[in-house]
Amino acid sequence: MNENKKEITTIKIADYTGAFAENKDTARKIRLEFIFPAIEKGSNVVLDFLGVDSSTQSFIHALISELIRKRGVDILDVVSFGNCNETIRKIISIVVEYMQHKEKPFPS
Repeated sequence: MNENKKEITTIKIADYTGAFAENKDTARKIRLEFIFPAIEKGSNVVLDFLGVDSSTQSFIHALISELIRKRGVDILDVVSFGNCNETIRKIISIVVEYMQHKEKPFPS
């Protein structure tokens, strides 16, 4: 086995949200109970959106913004998104873009 190959932890979002991901408390629970522990043990994480038709921006923000805030945008080298429809992809992009700008101080 290749020692450089990381374990992959897949988290099926629809198992916790159904077709519409909207509950920020659920997103927080997924982040704290599954995403952070998987990263801490050195695993790559795939957030699998199969079966999720739509999401609120606040759900995605609660799911990933703390990761980016604590670890920087490079955390997205370890956390990826699977089976996202166009709506989910756009929301993720908005949140990631927002967090990247939030990290940078405004010019004087």
